[in-house]
Amino acid sequence: MYLHAKTHLPVVVDPSHGTGHSYLVPQMCAASVAAGADGLIIEVHPNPEAALSDGYQSLDFGQFEQALHLCRKVAGALGREL
Repeated sequence: MYLHAKTHLPVVVDPSHGTGHSYLVPQMCAASVAAGADGLIIEVHPNPEAALSDGYQSLDFGQFEQALHLCRKVAGALGREL
């Protein structure tokens, strides 16, 4: 909210790199939506265990879908849409 008050620029959050662990990414995505983020950068890989880099912070397709579902619920509760 501070950035929204101080700049006209959109606020984009990167929970994948911000946390470094895939199990934290969905909750941080939801928290970012709740805090008013304008966008998210989320690392997604069909098989994170086989990724050449950043697999430990990447979501697979199912986890990504669950994260989006959670974000939509949070956004809806705040009168926002994804």
